[in-house]
Amino acid sequence: MEVVASWDRAGHLESPPLLVVDAATAFLDTHGVGRGPLAWQRIGDGHSNVTYLIERGGEFVVLRRGPRPPLPKSTHDMVREARIQKILHGHGVPVPEIVAVCEDESLLGVPFYLMGRLDGTVVTTTIPAHLSPIEQRRATSEAVIDALASLHSIDVTRGELASLGSPDGYLRRQVERFRGLWEVNTTRNLPAVEWIADWLARNLPASQAASVVHGDYRMGNLMFAPQAPAKVLAILDWEMATLGDPLADLGYVTATYSEAGILTTPLELTPVTQAPGYLTRHQLTERYRSRTGLDLTPLPWYQTLALWKAAIFCEAIYTRWRRGERPNDTVFGPSLETGVPRLLEMAAQHAGLTPVPRR
Repeated sequence: MEVVASWDRAGHLESPPLLVVDAATAFLDTHGVGRGPLAWQRIGDGHSNVTYLIERGGEFVVLRRGPRPPLPKSTHDMVREARIQKILHGHGVPVPEIVAVCEDESLLGVPFYLMGRLDGTVVTTTIPAHLSPIEQRRATSEAVIDALASLHSIDVTRGELASLGSPDGYLRRQVERFRGLWEVNTTRNLPAVEWIADWLARNLPASQAASVVHGDYRMGNLMFAPQAPAKVLAILDWEMATLGDPLADLGYVTATYSEAGILTTPLELTPVTQAPGYLTRHQLTERYRSRTGLDLTPLPWYQTLALWKAAIFCEAIYTRWRRGERPNDTVFGPSLETGVPRLLEMAAQHAGLTPVPRR
């Protein structure tokens, strides 16, 4: 655990820790959160942003922050992420309560926010006992799609939601933005990135609707209620959220969903869905279609976009690992040497582009 129990501010340290105890304590004092010393533990499987569960005097809060700077422009914006959740809470979207937001980078080196602790379950590598019966496995994967369809049904043309971005041109901007991110995030030559980017740009589908787009929607970013039946208690990790094309979320969740008999990728972070009882990718798609009425014929384009984007942000993680900026990462970072090319290969398969150029 990387912490400093002193009054040094993170901004004054050559290699700032992720959690500065005294600075965090003072911030909790300011906002009336508990009394006395802190106890903390890192939670979640985030490979980019960092989350801590903090206990103080019997009160619990969750602190969420970005990685150490320098950070690519317009990424890891915790202030915006907190604001989005506050707005969505007012529309009935299940999100954590935002307790306080800190824009002062001198405390931890980056902005951060506090949110309320939720008593729930995140499904990743093991199946919780109360969600283990066959009927609950199906209900769990159905709840994933139902929560997504509900999110996409919110009217984004009015009020504060309309200020979160412009859905017009969303798909083109995604291709252009991530194409640019590759150049600043890599130290190796993978020609498939440009090859797939060209295909995406030439084959942009016409968006059928505008909605809130989560940007990293998957089962591992959902918290389920601690008892049956399966119910989404909260949707987590809103860093990439904006307004855009709802099929971008469906493309991502289906392309990264783990299913028995399908080649895995580094983004299949909830492998339990390979077990009997969970919906298949096709069944997820059909349930979404029945809930929204959207034409899913162009879904392979969105799945290609999802895997191509995943390759680019995974390359950023791989580059930081190679530079020694992820010293405790002995598994995920090293796996991306081959994992990123595999994501690109699968993106190309969804697009019908094979073979993939490697050099």
